[in-house]
Amino acid sequence: MDRYPTPELKDLPEDMRLRILEVQEKSGFVPNVFLALARRPAEWRAFFAYHDALMLKETGSLTKGEREMIVTTTSAANQCLYCVVAHGAILRIYEKKPLVADQVAVNYRKADITPRQRAMLDFAMKVCLRSHEIGDADFDALHPHGFDDEDIWDIAAITAFFGLSNRMASFSNMMPNAEFYLMGRVPREKKAT
Repeated sequence: MDRYPTPELKDLPEDMRLRILEVQEKSGFVPNVFLALARRPAEWRAFFAYHDALMLKETGSLTKGEREMIVTTTSAANQCLYCVVAHGAILRIYEKKPLVADQVAVNYRKADITPRQRAMLDFAMKVCLRSHEIGDADFDALHPHGFDDEDIWDIAAITAFFGLSNRMASFSNMMPNAEFYLMGRVPREKKAT
């Protein structure tokens, strides 16, 4: 979609350019979301600050893979192609399971995941689709799986944040980078030393 052209990397403020180059160095490419949202620097900074606070958090019992599982599952419910493909790739890598992203995106109830993860996704999907119905029983269902109230906040916050992300990606016609489709499915080429 040409309505919102992406800025050139060279034209971005230095802090943004450096962050994008860091991501490019690590992954080998620039994920489209970084440039698509860069047209509004203040919003870009706020978006990625909240993203990092939720997804790179070192506390709580949610693993990085479980965080990506929440994103992939709820993004599928929101029909967000970009987030399902991009976060599904990251999920495959973290979980070291090449099939899991496709499974949770299509039907997490039949996916090869643990009962704990299924309970987590039941809650995330309720937040995604029917948050107005959340009650004490929803919290009670998660506690036996080792989730405390702070973990439950994280599940809800990740779901809600990516609801925003899904809608921004969908309305702007943000397409996943081709590189995402193979990540976690085929071995990554090792760099020559």
